[in-house]
Amino acid sequence: MNSRIILASTSPRRKELLQSVGIKFEVIAPLSDESFLHNENPKVYAQRLASEKALSVSQDLEGDFLVIGADTIVVIDNEILGKPSDEKDARAILSKISGREHHVLTAFSISKAKNTIMHSEVVDTKVQVKTLEPDEIEGYIKTGEPMDKAGAYGIQGFGAFMIKGIEGSYTNVVGLPLVEVIEALKKLGALRLFCGDGFRK
Repeated sequence: MNSRIILASTSPRRKELLQSVGIKFEVIAPLSDESFLHNENPKVYAQRLASEKALSVSQDLEGDFLVIGADTIVVIDNEILGKPSDEKDARAILSKISGREHHVLTAFSISKAKNTIMHSEVVDTKVQVKTLEPDEIEGYIKTGEPMDKAGAYGIQGFGAFMIKGIEGSYTNVVGLPLVEVIEALKKLGALRLFCGDGFRK
């Protein structure tokens, strides 16, 4: 169990999630083109990006390692809701998810060697949003929180006020499905069960 675990993401939320369960890892920023291909299924899109991120980091590494790449998207009516481009876009996105259920998909891929994906998975969580009043939308936008979040909200921040319920993994909505990631790392021999204070390599 001496493999380096590398998170191919600059997301502070993914970093915090892995740290919260005691996993020791390094962070290396990935390279990926997030362009959406014509008629690409949202799950396929997220999975492709996760794999591209993992491989963009693993191709430059030597030795024994595992690279985790991930991508989170918000989907409603089969439409991907990305990060808002400006306040007007944030307002439109929040109005679209108001009073409705949407899906948060996080894909993650684990690369063990150059051009080799050892594990790939998409986790789907249903999220129910309360009906948002115009002043709530405007107030939330003024916090600045929606501007760097897919779907224009953060469930772990001020955005918690709008979440009526979820069906599935909470950490998946934050940005990384911990249960599934940990199980995959265990199967690949990178982690073992608790040894006093968290997971050990």
